[in-house]
Amino acid sequence: MPRLRLDLLLAHDAEMNPDALRDEVARQLGVVDAAVEEVRLHKRALDARRRLKVPTWRLTVDADVRGPVDRSRARTAFEPTPAEAPRLVSPRVPGADARVVVVGAGPAGLFAAWHLAEMGAQVTLIERGKPVETRARDFGRFRGRGILDPESNLCFGEGGAGTYSDGKLYTRKNDVLVREVYERFVATGAPPSILVDAKPHIGTNKLFRMLQRIRAELISHGVTLMFERRVEKLVVDGGRVTGVELHTQETVSADHVVLAFGHSAHDTFRALLEQGLPMEPKPFAVGVRIEHPQSLIDDAQYRCGTERPSTLPAADYKVSDTEGGVGVYSFCMCPGGMIVPTATTPGTVVVNGMSTARRSSRFANSGLVVSVSLDELERQGFGRTPLSGVEFQHQIETAAFRHGGGNYFAPAVRADLFLKRKTSPELADTHFRPGLTAADLREVLPAFVCSGLERGLRKFGGQIKGYAGSSANLIAVESRTSSPIRIPRNEVTMEVPGFAGLSVAGEGPGYAGGIVSAAVDGLKVAQAILQRVAATAAK
Repeated sequence: MPRLRLDLLLAHDAEMNPDALRDEVARQLGVVDAAVEEVRLHKRALDARRRLKVPTWRLTVDADVRGPVDRSRARTAFEPTPAEAPRLVSPRVPGADARVVVVGAGPAGLFAAWHLAEMGAQVTLIERGKPVETRARDFGRFRGRGILDPESNLCFGEGGAGTYSDGKLYTRKNDVLVREVYERFVATGAPPSILVDAKPHIGTNKLFRMLQRIRAELISHGVTLMFERRVEKLVVDGGRVTGVELHTQETVSADHVVLAFGHSAHDTFRALLEQGLPMEPKPFAVGVRIEHPQSLIDDAQYRCGTERPSTLPAADYKVSDTEGGVGVYSFCMCPGGMIVPTATTPGTVVVNGMSTARRSSRFANSGLVVSVSLDELERQGFGRTPLSGVEFQHQIETAAFRHGGGNYFAPAVRADLFLKRKTSPELADTHFRPGLTAADLREVLPAFVCSGLERGLRKFGGQIKGYAGSSANLIAVESRTSSPIRIPRNEVTMEVPGFAGLSVAGEGPGYAGGIVSAAVDGLKVAQAILQRVAATAAK
């Protein structure tokens, strides 16, 4: 029985159950209903472009069809369903030959440890922060009372920064291992819809339970978990890394070490640089979080007035402009979400966005950020040293703390007043906690960032009605969009030049930009280690 792949269009309020899909496939192929045995959803995306009368689902489906299909009678193009590409294949190794320390329990570290352990390696996973349950209490104290724990916050702890980032899984990375990551997520509690949605999303609340299941999976494979341990330095013997030293004075020996820390581990960057690890600055972006009523975004995208139909999800958006070669763009847009405090260092203010699985908040938010090139860092007086970007981030984060009032309140201004260059105590309604302080953001952010934000607000306000209006707040600062450094590595062995046995993975070392791309990178580093171990054993 042939299996065919074809595309369907369905109005947002149309039935999408198996019977309705079989009927629509039969109609599109020009065959009787009984000829269609089964229909499987392969991909689903909501198209709300204005040229369509109503928001419409674009579906790609695979259908099992009895008998030949006459192309001349079909209403749509179709092709045989392609065979699935092979995914993760690695050799098994004996644990005695593969003692691996993985530093960091974010997506890269978790997936690297997971694959290494299931293939037989003896793995120790070290995380400076706390397990997700305890970490949640620390976050609650920070958000509710402004009490920051520098070792347990929205960036440090089990799951990494992604735990409090909306659980957004969309990635532009075109890699066969993306499906592997999705399937592992589903096996640990993610909704099966992430396998078909064009913009898959889990939600922070569901990520908590998933991380607990991933932890149980790691333990079942023999992984040793060490929380509340910060790596202070590498142990190096004759040019080879043989372990790590912790802030507790413990030493953990290993045949291989994987550094999978996140983009905010600035103290770790400094410690490794002092030890001679090669490191270079890389471009990133900084700006603000912009917060709107979700109803404003819904109406702009769906033309639905103040009430969004129940058949439609909270609307999102993506905007960008690159005039003059300096990009200003939306980043990590969170429909139905909230803005959260993300500082890791006392005396700084940093913000990010998150949402739950239901995306049911009255507010939408997104990063609105301006690209920071290496040339710009030099113009700003930070040179082009490995930590130029780190120093730049720290400057604007401490400025945000001062102008927020010194109590972890974030400085903010209404979007319309920012464009008019007016200062005012008036702010739009907000969901942000601990709270906002009306401030002049031109005293927080450099002129080139403010200029980019102005340009973006004027352009995007013409695309999305009300985007730069009086119901929108600009909340500073969004400064941790990606890592400001990169640690070079051999793209075959994944090892750092001059440091045999040391691999780097994920967002912190500069090789990923989100949950899925970091997890994929972790799997690839694990695969490279397993291949090296197997090759050595075969000699």
